Amino acid sequence: MLYFFDEYVLDTDRRELRRGDRLITVEPKVFDLLAYLIEGRERVVSKGALIAAVWLGRVVSESALASCINAARNAVGDSGESQRLIKTLPRKGLRFIGTVREENSLTGLALSSAAPTTPGSALDLPDWPSVAVLPFINLSNDEEQQYFADGLAEDIITRLGRLKSILVCARNSSFNYKGRTVDVKQVGRELGVRYVLGGSVRRSVRRLRIGAELSEASTGLQVWAERYDVDLADFFGLQDQIAESVIAALEPRLHAAEHRRFQSRSPDSLDAWGFVMKAMPHIWDWGSAQEIEVAQALLKRAIDIDPDYPRANSLFAWTQASLAQLGSADARDALGAARAMAQRAIQRDSDDPWTQLAAGYVHMVSRDFGQAVNELTEAIELNPSLAFAHVVLGATYGYGGMPSDGLHHCGLAARLSPRDFTQAVNFSAQGLCHFMAGRFAEGVEWERRAVDLRPHFGSAWRTLAAAAGKVGNLDVATRALSEAKRLHPLLSIAWVEKYHPIVRETDRAIYVEGLRAAGLQ
Repeated sequence: MLYFFDEYVLDTDRRELRRGDRLITVEPKVFDLLAYLIEGRERVVSKGALIAAVWLGRVVSESALASCINAARNAVGDSGESQRLIKTLPRKGLRFIGTVREENSLTGLALSSAAPTTPGSALDLPDWPSVAVLPFINLSNDEEQQYFADGLAEDIITRLGRLKSILVCARNSSFNYKGRTVDVKQVGRELGVRYVLGGSVRRSVRRLRIGAELSEASTGLQVWAERYDVDLADFFGLQDQIAESVIAALEPRLHAAEHRRFQSRSPDSLDAWGFVMKAMPHIWDWGSAQEIEVAQALLKRAIDIDPDYPRANSLFAWTQASLAQLGSADARDALGAARAMAQRAIQRDSDDPWTQLAAGYVHMVSRDFGQAVNELTEAIELNPSLAFAHVVLGATYGYGGMPSDGLHHCGLAARLSPRDFTQAVNFSAQGLCHFMAGRFAEGVEWERRAVDLRPHFGSAWRTLAAAAGKVGNLDVATRALSEAKRLHPLLSIAWVEKYHPIVRETDRAIYVEGLRAAGLQ
């Protein structure tokens, strides 16, 4: 993968950093740290996550870590004083704040409809109303309140997405513009939408001041704008009010006919909601057990406050299944608890697509193909714009031996979320589908793209090892298996036979053949 920023290019395939035509020499650890920060630029990266990623969890002194960070800054013309590209957030971690453009550095690869768009490229507009909701700007003096602004945008996306007559760009694509000064015309071109909603939030101890505006992307003209100054206790009702106003502006006929569809059960406590919103970026990290555990700690706090909060329970079930799929938890115990928790969440709020999505994922990891398809289809019925539900359904069809259906849903997800920073999951799902269809070489290429984006994506490394083993590319297979075992030390043929989500025994046997060729005992 090539990352272009400022005057620099970081090439993760060749492990090179260049400024123009000049090659910049950096130590391997410095390169790894810089790459990890750039790949995770949508979130604050804790020091613990850096140590786990770059030093593989080994003990590292504060001085050694600080030296590596300073070297990374020096390599890209930054410093601890200016923090122009690498920003330190006290007591939280680091974040790469430069504007980054990505290009895939693999050659000879035919891109499917799920390939990412290049910056400035335009997508075809749908024939029905379409909108992207940008992250709201936090105007509070306290940076800690950013989760509040993010959560407001997140909930509005969920509410709007449940309307079948509006295409809503997925959260992960619209949140790519977080912290950037953007032109709504550019956003409209890059995300393929007719309208862009943005806004700001200022929170005090008991009051909220929220501004929101809807613009037509092709002209940049404002269609609707409103300012709200309300008590904090009225926050959840205000979310519905903003969503209603946007719907009325986009398509007045929907306002009365579908008003109740986007309303969902709010938690009893604003703090419980807040902990869920703080957990979301860690859940979207995908592939890192450390990030999942951070998310679980936050979700547990939400559940302690509001034990019956469906969203918190369903997402905790999701994280349990994620740890099982990564081999970071005892699969039998984790999946049993996850299934029970997901089912309770559905019983409490069957109209929330997130409860159905989480249950579907848990069933997929548990090899319960029919139930997984049912739950994920229901999630898409409830929210046709929920891109990640299409990705998980695509993977489910792949594991179930229906790769053509899987690729179809991966393509739909790519259209709904064309600039998704978690697109590695989509790439890996496509690699799995090609593998299951017997197109092992294509499987290698798609899984390589997945691990280029997410070097700590354990299940993608496993499938890459199996696919490369089947085509006889033993160099790639051996390296991929080494990475998979680093992330999943207990990986074995027995584990694959017992816990891997591939449903049919004959398909698992082919997968095992590839892993054996890669060297797995």
